Amino acid sequence: MRFKLHDKTLSEKINAKPWRSLKKPKKILAIRLQALGDMVITLPYLQSLKNSLPEAQIDFLTRAEVDDIPRSLDLFDRVFSIGGGRNFKKQARSALLLLPQIWARRHEVVIDLQRNPLSQWMRKLLHPQCWSEFDRFSPLAAGERNRLTIEALGLGSVEVSAKLNLKNKFAGLDILQAAGWNPACDLVVLNPAGGFPTKNWPLQNYVDFARLWLHEYQQQTQFLVLGIESISPRAQFLQAQLGPHLIDLVNRTSPSEALAIIQKADLVISEDSGLLHMAWISGIPTVALFGSSRSDWSAPRGEFAICLNSADLACGECMEAACRFGDIHCLTRFTPEMVFKSAGALLKNKKIRQRV
Repeated sequence: MRFKLHDKTLSEKINAKPWRSLKKPKKILAIRLQALGDMVITLPYLQSLKNSLPEAQIDFLTRAEVDDIPRSLDLFDRVFSIGGGRNFKKQARSALLLLPQIWARRHEVVIDLQRNPLSQWMRKLLHPQCWSEFDRFSPLAAGERNRLTIEALGLGSVEVSAKLNLKNKFAGLDILQAAGWNPACDLVVLNPAGGFPTKNWPLQNYVDFARLWLHEYQQQTQFLVLGIESISPRAQFLQAQLGPHLIDLVNRTSPSEALAIIQKADLVISEDSGLLHMAWISGIPTVALFGSSRSDWSAPRGEFAICLNSADLACGECMEAACRFGDIHCLTRFTPEMVFKSAGALLKNKKIRQRV
């Protein structure tokens, strides 16, 4: 899975101090503090870096609220977690308390994949031999900007590596099996988890899509919804409509368990959310539904993903929580039939999916 922009002018925009030694670095610290989905997007690129530098120890600095997934991976030697929620002063206080532990690791390289005042402050205090900073504003996909940031270190090229090894490969599977999962059936994840109305595909559309799927594949399918408590009412609606065909694991898994379960899926239909990016980094065929979200920043890339977005509309990708027209036509125009067709186009590729 590789998609690269070979444009020197873009990489030159990255603020960096490249690695100059002939010896490879032994200690690397990567920093990503905000948002589960954005943090998850960094992982396949850091895994690629690890693959190219197998002797190096890579540590990760993140927020306590999103540290479960990085802690569950073999990728990182140490994971440092900043407390304080989203309060900057509390975060800074927590980071200051962590500083002696991080300093003791003597990182030669710091990759700032956040580039906010706190991450910049930490990087400067650590005074590494080599560092680079994320470009927050380029109209490029977040993954592409992660790639450019890592490559600006001068340690070689990186690409998307979806082979993220979980310390516990069976995490969450007992929960899935206890809920009635049949491994012989297709597992299709429905994820109505957009954070506000302009990111929400109508719930009835999910139901109509599921019924189209069941009709096409002789009902040899189980649908799954999982996530945090806030989407519980949506899951209940889907359960009422789809009955025994739906497994509801909302608020019953940790993020790392959700990641392990996602890796068992055959297909994911998702709004812009953290779970969408978990599917993408796992190489699971994914249809992304983007209303007000910026597809140039957040859409999953590659042959295993399709993003239905609003970039073609004059009002598209507005990033507003409420639709100025009151109808969210950027999303409602994508019918269940269109999404079903897009999913079928993905699944015709036998390299992506071996069975139907």
